[in-house]
Amino acid sequence: MTLKIYGPTYSVAVRRVAVVCKELNVPYELIPVDIVKGEHKQAAHLARQPFGVVPSIDDDGFELFESRAIARYVVAKYGKGSSLVPDSNDIAATAKFEQAVSIENNNFDSTAGQIFVEVIIKPMRGGQTDQAVLTQLLATMGGKLDVYEKILSKQKYMAGDTVTIADLFHLPWLYALTEKAKLDLVPSRPNVSRWYNDISSRPTWQAVKDGA
Repeated sequence: MTLKIYGPTYSVAVRRVAVVCKELNVPYELIPVDIVKGEHKQAAHLARQPFGVVPSIDDDGFELFESRAIARYVVAKYGKGSSLVPDSNDIAATAKFEQAVSIENNNFDSTAGQIFVEVIIKPMRGGQTDQAVLTQLLATMGGKLDVYEKILSKQKYMAGDTVTIADLFHLPWLYALTEKAKLDLVPSRPNVSRWYNDISSRPTWQAVKDGA
């Protein structure tokens, strides 16, 4: 049975799940949820995702929400032998992987999203970018990416020398900030640039970068 993903095709979190599915050749059906019309806050979606956000999945009756949890589930069920998540018996590799996943979630995601709101979402909705807020956010993100630059000077990917879902999780926001918002956050850092060019050129990301 085909995995069902509930959410809009353009959603950052939906594409986070979709790229992992593509990596593992897991077929999925995207069930649209119109956020503009508020469908994510209606009873049908709240029954799947009680916090009223996207995505959620239905895998032959098994339901799950939160994109990172979904990605881990997809790898665990359909990615036997895949290196997208290290073998749990390799304690050191697993620890490095958990570190990388934590970095993305706690040091990158929120700031990236806030920058995108200021640069793209506010003007798109007829508002204005708060330049003072944006300046502070860019400084914060710059400091974080400077740490990425140091990490990636010593290894090919965020968890070591093998690509994992920790790398793939970065793709939707990095793409939005570099390609859509046209911010010079990546090219000025050679190791971050090398890493981003590597992971963003994967055919799996190219297939979903503009819509799951």
